[in-house]
Amino acid sequence: MTALHSRAVSAVTAASCLVHLGLVAGNHHGPWLGFVMLAMVGVCLPCAVHLWRGGREKTLRQVMGCALAMAALHAVLLLGAPALSGSGAPGHSHAGAAAPGAGFFGAGFLGTGAEGVLAVVVLEITTAFLAATLLARLRSAHAEIKH
Repeated sequence: MTALHSRAVSAVTAASCLVHLGLVAGNHHGPWLGFVMLAMVGVCLPCAVHLWRGGREKTLRQVMGCALAMAALHAVLLLGAPALSGSGAPGHSHAGAAAPGAGFFGAGFLGTGAEGVLAVVVLEITTAFLAATLLARLRSAHAEIKH
C-alpha cells in the first residue's frame, strides 16, 4: 500500500513538471520566468523518480516543502503581485496567446486567468498533502518497528 502511495506522490509531482514544461514550451511567461520554471522542473523531476522507486523521508520533505512554496507563490500571483507576474500588470494569467506549435499546452489548457493559476495552486496543495500523508505513514511504520 505504501508503494502505491509513493507512486501517487510521484505521479502528481511529474504532472506538475509536465504542466510547467508545457507553459515554457508555450512561451506564456517570457524568458526569465521560463528559466525559473525549467529550474523547478530540474529540482522536482529527480524527486519524482526517487519517489516512484520508493518514498524516502528526505525526498518527501523536499517535495512537500517545494509544493507548499509553489502553492504560496502562485497564490500571491493569483492575488495580483505585479512584480512577480512577469508582465508588470497586476495579476497573473495563463490565458495568453499560444506560440505556434504549442499544441495541447496552448491557450486555455489551464483555463483562463485566475482559473489556471488556481488549478496550479490546487495541484501543488494536492502534491504537498499526498507527500505529508505518506511521510506520516512512514513515520508510523518506523515507530511500530521500534516498539
